[in-house]
Amino acid sequence: MTTMDFAKARELMVEQQVRPWDVLDPRILDVLSTLPREAFIAEGRRNLAYADIALPLAHGEFMMKPVLEGRSLQSLAVEAGDEVLEIGTGSGFLTACLGRLAREVVSIERHADLADSARARLAEQAISNASVIHADAFEWDNARRFDAICVTGAVAEIPPRFMRWLKPGGRMFAIRGRSPVMEAVLVQGVDGDAVNAARIQSLFETDLPYLAGAAPAPTFEF
Repeated sequence: MTTMDFAKARELMVEQQVRPWDVLDPRILDVLSTLPREAFIAEGRRNLAYADIALPLAHGEFMMKPVLEGRSLQSLAVEAGDEVLEIGTGSGFLTACLGRLAREVVSIERHADLADSARARLAEQAISNASVIHADAFEWDNARRFDAICVTGAVAEIPPRFMRWLKPGGRMFAIRGRSPVMEAVLVQGVDGDAVNAARIQSLFETDLPYLAGAAPAPTFEF
């Protein structure tokens, strides 16, 4: 049985997937080149850690493609002094990437077992500036504001409550719309929750499963 060369696979992921998608920020490329993605994946799927696919997690959740992770990080332009909120911890890999880039990361995960495993993986990688909170983003009571917010599942529309957590001038990466044609957007924060007043920049088209509670209302055709 041959052992997979994860370091080589990581290098190929960066050079053949992430960089061609215009992810060119040296800090982000360094994080993706050095952080072991396989350490955040269940043992039986580690050979797929660097494949150009979304990986399934428990409860129907998923781990985004490496290219989407890279683009989300580059879009947010996280700085070393930033406080970041992640909505949807999942495996904890993107949490770890944000932890390497920012001063502090708060990540929300609605499934207790995913939150627990992400905490363990972050500790194994010595990511001490990221905390994982077991909560539903649509019920979480929080008055704090953040410099950047990364939403890891799709939303039909940008929820006003997410806007309230963003500092004026802060940045939010989100994917919105109706499957199968959605758009990734960068939202600039305003003072309050008025989505209509925010500056929203369209980044690229993609398709992603919805966050729980964020899917569009069903439509009926007669």
